[in-house]
This record gives sequence, C-alpha cells and structure tokens, in this order.
Amino acid sequence: MFVLLPLARAEETPVAGDALVVGSIGDASRLVPILASDSASGDIVGLLFNGLLKYNERLEIVGDLAESWLVSPDGLTLTFTLRPHLRWHDGAALTAEDVRFTYERLIDPAVRTPFSSSYELVQSLEVLDPRTIRVQYKEPFAPALESWMMGIIPKHLLEGQDLNTTPFLRQPVGHGPYKFKRWKTGELIELAANEDYFEHRPQLDRYLYRIIPDQATLFLELLTHGIDLASLTPLQYQRQTSTPAIARQFQKFRYPSFGFTYLGYNLQDARFRDVRVRQAINLAIDKDALIQGVLYGLGSAATGPYPKESWAYDPAIRPPPFDLEAARRLLGEAGWLDRDGDGWLDREGQAFRFTLMTNQGNEVRRQVAELIQRQLKLLGIDAQIRIIEWSVFVHEFIDKRRFEVVLLAWNLSRDPDIYDLFHSSKTKEGEYNFIGYSNPEVDRLLIEGRRVFDQTQRQAIYRRVHRLLYEDQPYTFLYVPDALPIIDSRFRHVVATPIGIGYNLIDWYVPQPEQRYRRMAP
Repeated sequence: MFVLLPLARAEETPVAGDALVVGSIGDASRLVPILASDSASGDIVGLLFNGLLKYNERLEIVGDLAESWLVSPDGLTLTFTLRPHLRWHDGAALTAEDVRFTYERLIDPAVRTPFSSSYELVQSLEVLDPRTIRVQYKEPFAPALESWMMGIIPKHLLEGQDLNTTPFLRQPVGHGPYKFKRWKTGELIELAANEDYFEHRPQLDRYLYRIIPDQATLFLELLTHGIDLASLTPLQYQRQTSTPAIARQFQKFRYPSFGFTYLGYNLQDARFRDVRVRQAINLAIDKDALIQGVLYGLGSAATGPYPKESWAYDPAIRPPPFDLEAARRLLGEAGWLDRDGDGWLDREGQAFRFTLMTNQGNEVRRQVAELIQRQLKLLGIDAQIRIIEWSVFVHEFIDKRRFEVVLLAWNLSRDPDIYDLFHSSKTKEGEYNFIGYSNPEVDRLLIEGRRVFDQTQRQAIYRRVHRLLYEDQPYTFLYVPDALPIIDSRFRHVVATPIGIGYNLIDWYVPQPEQRYRRMAP
C-alpha cells in the first residue's frame, strides 16, 4: 500500500535553502559508483553521479546524462547522445571519453567491481564525437539499457590510478545534483547542492548523512529533530508513530520494498553443501512467526529472489509449512541425529553448531536472528549470533568469505536479471555470489534470460530460475519487508511512487518560515 500525503499547497512557491538530515545505521565504504556495493555507499553515489539513463517514477526508462538514445532493430547496437554542456563538479567538461573510461574500468579484471558481468557481452564501445557513444553487442542482451544507469566516473581524475585504493574513494568528484563536501568516518557525510546541475539546482542546500549505528538512538534523534529522514522499524511504525502529535510533525509512508531478507550459507562449508540441510532449515523456520512477531505484519513471506511486484515472480511457488518433523527426517538422512539424547544434533562426534552473523544497528535483524536461533534450537541446531559493524562485516567477513551463515537483505533492480547473485562465475572478492552457489542449469538459464528480449519468454526463464532456487535453497528466503520511511513534515513535494520517495529529491523544498538550517552561500 501507499500512504499518500498532500503535495505543496497552491499558494506556496518552491524556495531554496535548508538541509535534509538523513539517518543511517551504516556508514558508506567506497564512493565510486562501480565499486559501491553496499546500500550506504549507493545512497551517496546516487546523489554525486548519474548514469546515461534512469528510471522515472512510473518505472519507465528515461534519459539522464543522455538526452537521447537509439536501439538498432536487431538490438545489438545502442547509440547514446549526451546532453550538451555537462560538467564535473570541478568544472571540467563531461564527455563521451568519460563514458568509455567508465566502461573500460568496469571490464578491467584488476578492478574489484561486482557489476562487470553486465558489460561482458559488449563487443565494442566507440566514441563518435564528444557527445556520442556507440555500443555494439556480441549478441542480444536484454538488460542492456538498465546497465547504462551505472554512474559515470571522471577520466581526467582517475586515469592511471588504482580504483581499488585511490584517494578518490573518499573524496569523490561527481557531476550529480550534489557535490561532496566532507566525510567524518562513522559520523557524517556532507553534500552541498550543485549550482550548475543540468536539470536545475536542488532546492535543498545541503544533504547530511548521519551515521547512528543503533535504531533506537536513531529514532530518538528523529523525534528530537536531530535527523529529518529515516526508516522506521515495524514496531516504530505501528505503535510509536501513530499519535496525532507525531502525525502533525512527520509524514510516514508504507509500500512493498523491492527485495528480500535471507539467510545465506557459505557453501564451501561441508555441512551446508548438503541440500537436505538447507531444505531442513527452511522447513524449521516459521516465516509467519517472523512476519507477525518481528515485522508486525508489515511484510510477506519470500519463496525466492523475486517479490510479488516483479513480473518474474512465480505465484505457483508457495512458502513451505513450518514442519519440524519433516526437517528432522531430512537432517537424519544427512547423518545429523541426536545420538545421546541431549537435544542437540551431531554427526561424527561434532555437534551441529554454527555462527549466524548479521550487521550492527539493525534491530529487526537482531530480533529475527534471535527468533531463528530459538526455532533452530527446537530442531537441535545450536546457532550462535554474532553482530558486527557494517563496513567491517562487508569487507572483512562477506567479501573474504569468513562466515558460516549470514542474515542479510538484497535490494533488487527492476529487471529480473540476477546473474551477479547466483551465476557460478561471480564469486571473486567483492562480487555478489559470495556464498559460492553453483548450479549448471541455473547458470544456463541466467545466460539465456539475458539473451531474450520477449518478456513472455523471459518470464518463463526466470520463473524456472525461481523454482530451482526454491528447490536448492542456497539462501533461506525469509520475507519481503515493507519499506517504512518517515520524514519531517516541513518538506514539500515528497511523494510515494512505485520507485519510492526519493526519485524527485531535487524538487523537495521547505517554505522559508519553516526552514531550520541557515542558507548556504553558493
């Protein structure tokens, strides 16, 4: 559902000024679009950099840096024409050479980007003139247009540098609606409005990203106006923000998120290589108890990688019933039995014990982990919970595969291509198949799904992928949570759409009498 609120009143004229203070439980890590693999980094680079194309609020592909584009009848050639007079934040011209440079870094094996697979079928990229790029594909590639939503990076500043270690990672120069000002690790990232942005200058002078690694503290900061925008927990949405006083001060929204929360297994671990073990854990986790007990009903059970809002979702796949006896039978077949009657499963003298890792500051994930811990205890599995600061978790444990089981979530692109998540080739450090999943049939289908343009044919392919992943359970797919953003009521033009509330951030404004932060000089 969408909770819609009034737009600006008719008598109001948008004015510049004020600041938007956003609260986040996690810090960014690398502010280069082709390396921004975590959500916090993605939030920031999305304001500093643009792609050639983007989605609008109706999920239609429209131009961004590109003012126009052409697709050849056979789908193998894309020709982009850049807008005139594009500028980097340092004043240098943004040209087709920057697009070529970005592409060359995306396919450079020395660059630890998780996005390279979207460019492997490019046969050539030619610069026809300073504003025109022609991209030739070896074979049809259905997600081609979406792949050119990747943020373009500056050749004049990054040529000859190691992108994995460059100082630019922490001091980026972009071309988007906001400019980078400063980054105080673990505390604050500050951006300032780009006076020369090609659409128009953002109305809000500043964008402040405060890192508050605890959801309770973050909520208190919201109520005391230390931050303006945050994501509510289900408890906060249902029970702590429903008073008339809160309703006067804040606008809150609810809509399905386009992603899912999951348990991910390190498939190099012999215990989890056995599909019967993964299937048993899936049966032993009561998804409805998670949704009702932790999410307060603000979500739905997941059966695979696609939410119900995706045209690739297969409605024939149903969440499995909670069934401890069936789970015990599967584990017994895999050799895990309670041989000594102590209530714990063991095999070859080793108890079934593992560490379940998740990130610090996310109260919902902590509660979900604790409920899963209790449910698996009924089965005879000892799950020990370990909570780790976000950036350390990602770079020291996820990227380096130093985990047994993780509790995480994916936000998905609108195209159902999930090659990067599940293809067996995408397991290098920094890539997204960090669990090490490999299924030749899934590999084949993921490749086929990229080569077919007809949506009916693609739907059949991805529904088969959905089915295979449900059967294999490389993840235990838990739930699709509702997105629950809340924002101070002084901000105007904030609207919920199928793509969320932030698509038109440059149009948000605060009437002069309600502005809270002083006007910045250009």
